[in-house]
Amino acid sequence: MPKALNASDSFAKRLLAWQKQYGRHDLPWQASNDPYKVWLSEIMLQQTQVVTVMGYYTHFLQRFPTVFDLAKASLDEVLGLWSGLGYYSRARNLHRCAQAVVQEHAGVFPASKHALQQLPGIGPSTAAAVASLCFGHREAILDGNVKRVLTRVFGFGLDLSQAAYEKALWEIAEQVLPKHNKEMPAYTQGMMDLGATLCSRSRPACERCPMLGLCVAQKQGQATQYPVKLRKLKRSAESMWLLCARTEDGAAWLQQRPPKGVWASLYTPPIFSSEQALLVSLPQHLQTQVTWSPAFVHVLTHKDLHLHAAHLVLGSEKILGTGQWWSSKDWPTKGLPAPVRQLLQA
Repeated sequence: MPKALNASDSFAKRLLAWQKQYGRHDLPWQASNDPYKVWLSEIMLQQTQVVTVMGYYTHFLQRFPTVFDLAKASLDEVLGLWSGLGYYSRARNLHRCAQAVVQEHAGVFPASKHALQQLPGIGPSTAAAVASLCFGHREAILDGNVKRVLTRVFGFGLDLSQAAYEKALWEIAEQVLPKHNKEMPAYTQGMMDLGATLCSRSRPACERCPMLGLCVAQKQGQATQYPVKLRKLKRSAESMWLLCARTEDGAAWLQQRPPKGVWASLYTPPIFSSEQALLVSLPQHLQTQVTWSPAFVHVLTHKDLHLHAAHLVLGSEKILGTGQWWSSKDWPTKGLPAPVRQLLQA
């Protein structure tokens, strides 16, 4: 065991005491240990802040109160409710996972981390969260917030972009778990709470942290230097020209994107690789009626999208190739990328 882990018992005790007094206890998914509700919240919370998730979570449960309801829904409807939350592969995997739980497990989520990981879209940390929060299993989570807490407290300065070192951090996460299964739900929630509230990325509140005096990074005065991840994501850029065609009564012409690639399976206006390609797709008499809104950049995880939006008001004729008109009542319910929804609402 690393020397720093001599304080591992103190770590769990401090965290449990802090969570009881200062942790979050009023989040909507905490009202139940129903694996369906916990799983739904965990997927939504991946790379998304709590304040954003809460409204989506409530709407999802109103429409899909059980895993059976979600499994029998269409992917279009799921993507429509997810629209604006981003990282749409989560919604596609959410739908696939619900179907797998119904078809393979009779609608009952398995209790073990290993079995949960066999389901679509459930990685080791999400599986551990469901297993510990719902079933009290001694399983360690290791999402971004938890990595930050553990690397700082134990002075873990190895490069987490290397798989071997991330595995070593998993081992630390497992070693500092509380001894009793009954403590696991509060402990796991405490890990999430500490990373999300006090142990923030750029301005950690060390003076209010339960690990004050135990935390190596705090003693060094170098909290923001952890965690270490030297390999940076390679970013790319792509330019898109969108033809936002509308009718006078507010209908929008939309096409469904391919199942793979940027905005997979979502609905968008026709997209072109250049301004010229967009214009020549139209009859000559319409080309002069196009107006342009200012170009802007939409940032994805690995790519910057440079978006150029052309606007055109038409009758109800079909002149734009594949796609169809969606009424002003219907298009807002479709799965639309956030910038597309903003363009159509403008």
